[in-house]
Amino acid sequence: MRNKAKRTPIRFALVIAAITLPMSAVFDTSTIALNRATWYVGLVSVLCIVMVGVAFDMLGLAAAAARETPFHAMASKRVYGAKKAIRIVRNAEKVASVCSDVIGDIAGVLSGAGALAVSVQLVKSIELHGWYKEAIAIVLTAFITSITVGSKAIGKTVAIHSPTPIVLFAAQVWETAATLSRKSGIRRFRDERGWRKRRKRGV
Repeated sequence: MRNKAKRTPIRFALVIAAITLPMSAVFDTSTIALNRATWYVGLVSVLCIVMVGVAFDMLGLAAAAARETPFHAMASKRVYGAKKAIRIVRNAEKVASVCSDVIGDIAGVLSGAGALAVSVQLVKSIELHGWYKEAIAIVLTAFITSITVGSKAIGKTVAIHSPTPIVLFAAQVWETAATLSRKSGIRRFRDERGWRKRRKRGV
């Protein structure tokens, strides 16, 4: 039993590492796209990346800070997403690791790389020369960094003081995605089944 308990965190860490590799590759591809985009499109994209990182950081912290009791009460009243919320809270350690350590950290790194790409495009569009290039890069990177740090600080404060609605909202999104996935799977199965029947009939 003890060996099994020891293996579980190690196995989970290996799974996280395996997930991080393709995710970082996908996100890195987006930074290549930012190098070719106009500076204002790139700036909006970087701000979106920052917001994604902040949102997942909030969810990871909220999952760790939330308690099951309110969600059990909601589940008894059949509140949409309450059962999924209980699963999130029961797996708070894993949720926090994925949301904060994987997605949050990747978003933080990419926002910095994206800010540099945006500064390069901005310098090209304005056609600046000399020390102005470095000044634009420093100012823009500092601006993105300040927004990232400030947003995460606000998000963590909200997550600590109001974890229940955050977890419930995430659970409702999860429930909706699962429902849509099941419905699409049923439709696909029915279409395939009907196609096989028509094929047997020679239609």
